[in-house]
Amino acid sequence: MNAALLRELVADVGASHVLTGADCARYETDERQLFHGRAMAVLRPGNVAEVSAVVTRCAAHGVGVVPQGGNTGYCGGATVDASGRQVVVSLERLNRVLAVDPVGHTLTVEAGVVLADAQAAAAAAGRLLPLAMGSQGSCQIGGNLATNAGGLAVLKYGTARDLTLGLQAVLPDGRVLERLTALRKDNTGYDLKQLFIGAEGTLGIITAAVLKLFPGGARHCAWAIVPKAADAVAVLARLRAATDDGVSSFEYMAGEALALVAEALPALRQPLAGAHHVLVEVLGEQGSERLAAILESLVADGLVTDAVVAQNEAQRQAFWRVRESIPAAEKALGGSVKHDISVPLNDIARYAEDATRAILAGWPGARLSLYGHVGDGNLHCNVLAPAATDPAAFRRDAGGAISDALHALAHRYAGSFSAEHGVGQLKRGLLARYGDPVAVALMRQVKAALDPRDLMNPGKLLPAVEAPQP
Repeated sequence: MNAALLRELVADVGASHVLTGADCARYETDERQLFHGRAMAVLRPGNVAEVSAVVTRCAAHGVGVVPQGGNTGYCGGATVDASGRQVVVSLERLNRVLAVDPVGHTLTVEAGVVLADAQAAAAAAGRLLPLAMGSQGSCQIGGNLATNAGGLAVLKYGTARDLTLGLQAVLPDGRVLERLTALRKDNTGYDLKQLFIGAEGTLGIITAAVLKLFPGGARHCAWAIVPKAADAVAVLARLRAATDDGVSSFEYMAGEALALVAEALPALRQPLAGAHHVLVEVLGEQGSERLAAILESLVADGLVTDAVVAQNEAQRQAFWRVRESIPAAEKALGGSVKHDISVPLNDIARYAEDATRAILAGWPGARLSLYGHVGDGNLHCNVLAPAATDPAAFRRDAGGAISDALHALAHRYAGSFSAEHGVGQLKRGLLARYGDPVAVALMRQVKAALDPRDLMNPGKLLPAVEAPQP
C-alpha cells in the first residue's frame, strides 16, 4: 500500500471516492468470474480534470492504472492483477450527456454514460444511436469505444469505431487529448482518436466522445426459419436488395441454441420451431406489410420455410428477448466454452458445419450453441458439457483444446478469434499465435511511444514479450 499516493489521491478526488480493502471487491472481478485481482485502491474521479490528476499522480509513483467502465467485458480487460500494486480508475461518475445535436446528428457524452441512457438521449431528440447489445443496460460508452464494441447493428452502421467523430482522452502521463470535434471532414493528419478506440485502455483513458446519430423511425422485425444455415446468407442478400439496403440487423440462431433457451427459460415463448432461425430488422419507410411480402417471395423460392412479422413494438421486443437470452440460458445450464469468431460472410455456413463436426468428433455428446450477428460474419460458437457431465470440470479439462480447434479453424478461413469482445487478458496468447507479426510489432511501438513504462492497463491486449533464447 502506497500511503503517500493514497493521500494525494484523496486530495484529488475526495475521500469518499478512494476505495480500499473490502470496498474494492466488486471492481476486482470480471463479468465471467474468470479473473480475480486485488487493487491498491479504486478511484472514482468525477470529471476529466480529476482523471488527469489521478493518472498524473500514478505516473509519478510508477503505479499501474486499470480503466474500468461497466465491467461487462468477456476477456478480463478491465481487471487488476493480484499484486495489490495497481489501481482501478472507474469512470462511473463521468455519466453526463453533454450535448445532443439533432441537426448535426451528433451526441456528446462522457465515458461513464450507460449505453441505454445514451440511446434514450438520442431517441428523446428523435434520433437513433444504433450501437446496441445485450449488455446495454449496464455497459458504458467508454468501454464500448475502448473495445470497439460491435453488437446488433454493425451490418448497417458499423462498429463503435465507425460511429465516433470525436474523442477526449487522458494520456499515460496525465495530459489530455482534446479532440471532441463533431466535424465529419477534417483532413489534418493522423486520425488520433482511432489509436484509442479498440486499444482497451492500454494507450490512455477515454473520458468523452462525440458519436454519430441517425434519423429515427419505425423498426420492422421478423423471425424466419430457413432450411439450412447456408440459406441464411442467401436470404440476407435478397433482403438487402429488396429493401434498398435497409437491413440493420440480421441474426442467426441454430435450433440447438434455442433449445437451451427453452430448457433454461421455459416461460419465454419462442416465435417458431425449426432447425435454423434468423431474426431480421429493417429500418426506414418499409412497412411490416412490405417485409411480409418479401418473406412470402422467399418462401415461394424455398429459401424460407416459415416466417412471422412483429405486429407491434411489444412483439418486436419479445423476438429480441429470445435472441438475447441465449447467453443467459448457457450460464443457467452450467456455462459454456465461449468463442467470438468472425469469418468472411460466404464462409460462415461452412465454418459452422466444420466446427460442429470437429466438436462432436472430439467431444461426443457436447452441446453446441451456434448463434450470432451473421450479417457481419460474426458467429458465437459456444460449447456446453454433455449431459450428466460436470460443467465446470468439462470447461477446465476440455476448454483449452476445444478453443484451440475452433480458433485454428477460423484462422484457416482467414477469420478472427475476436470479432467484437476484444483481447484483454484472456486472448493475448491468441494474438501472439495468429496476429500478423508486423502488426503486433507496430502495436508494441505505439505502446512504447505513448506508455514507455507500461503503466496504462498493464498486461492487457499485447502479448507478453518472450525472453530471448540463450
